[in-house]
Amino acid sequence: MTSTRQNYREDVAGRANVEDTPELAAYYDELETFSAGALWTVANKIEPWEPKSDSLPMIWRYNDLRDHVLRSVDLVSPEKAGRRVIYLENPGRKEVAAAVGWLYSGLQVMHPGERASAHRHSASALRFIMEGSGAYTIVDGHKMTLKRNDFVLTPNGTWHEHAVAEDGTPCIWQDGLDIPLVNCLEANFYEVHPDLQQATNYPVDDMTKAWGNPGLTPVGGAWEKGYSPMFKYEWEPTYEALSRLAESSDGSPFDGVMMNYINPVTGGPVMQTIGASMQMLRPGEKTRAHRHTGSYLYQCAKGSGYSIINGKRFDWTERDIFCVPSWAWHEHANASDGEDACLFCFNDLPVMKALGLYREEAFGDNGGHQPLVG
Repeated sequence: MTSTRQNYREDVAGRANVEDTPELAAYYDELETFSAGALWTVANKIEPWEPKSDSLPMIWRYNDLRDHVLRSVDLVSPEKAGRRVIYLENPGRKEVAAAVGWLYSGLQVMHPGERASAHRHSASALRFIMEGSGAYTIVDGHKMTLKRNDFVLTPNGTWHEHAVAEDGTPCIWQDGLDIPLVNCLEANFYEVHPDLQQATNYPVDDMTKAWGNPGLTPVGGAWEKGYSPMFKYEWEPTYEALSRLAESSDGSPFDGVMMNYINPVTGGPVMQTIGASMQMLRPGEKTRAHRHTGSYLYQCAKGSGYSIINGKRFDWTERDIFCVPSWAWHEHANASDGEDACLFCFNDLPVMKALGLYREEAFGDNGGHQPLVG
């Protein structure tokens, strides 16, 4: 009988390079009966020379998806669905429902007067508001009003729920979670609030008002949790901060003018497993290409442009979402000579850095720009 076992030999010093023989094949079969195997048969596969992501560079265009997202309102209720979401699926990550790497993304829609039940889970989550008015989120009793391009946290273990006021309009936002990562670690729990809704025990938008003041923290505002107390990061001050930085700095040759959303207590990432940033590409700006470990999901918050990812061009405009897999070459460009463009991004950078796995490399040829392929 011919063996179907694959041989991952490499004729390189220091790498596994064992030839197949009938005696070894019999030996491998014997090991399998004890649920064991010889490392040299798989070493070159499980220890690649560099990261090899199963995720594909992808773009999800808002104009393609919007009508389908809105149609779900007529098909399912938030009570039946739990959350009425159309998730983004990367062809290389179908088995874990990930948009890229170990990160999940979806588009959630709610109509005026609707309110989803309160729940909590081990996965960390975020919202980035795409359109509509009157939406709000409650996190551990703190109610936050939401506007377009606001960035909202629902950290792991917090009770949270979402709704749209009766006098609001249909609202759509992007959900981002680390569900695939937490499931991979076999550490996910989910719980529905016993009352289905939680009481609001604090003034509206209190956490942003208390913690969202540049260079200032509230006296007596002790905070020892691993995530940011500033549950909502508003668009207007974020854009203003980027504009001020653009006036005083040349920015990064790889990312333009970029700022990280931070935990104001620690100066670190907003959550322990998910980081986020907003970057500005000035009129006509084209960044140089680089690559780094970690997975990244971008949403265009303002303007239009394109990104080149592993040699392929992806054009984007406001509300479009695209991903950059780990160790993929990428560069960005603003398509306008008169208006700036802004990209929101969430990523697993906190995990990469906490585990000592972050690595970055610049593209050295062609003036730092990738040749287009395909």
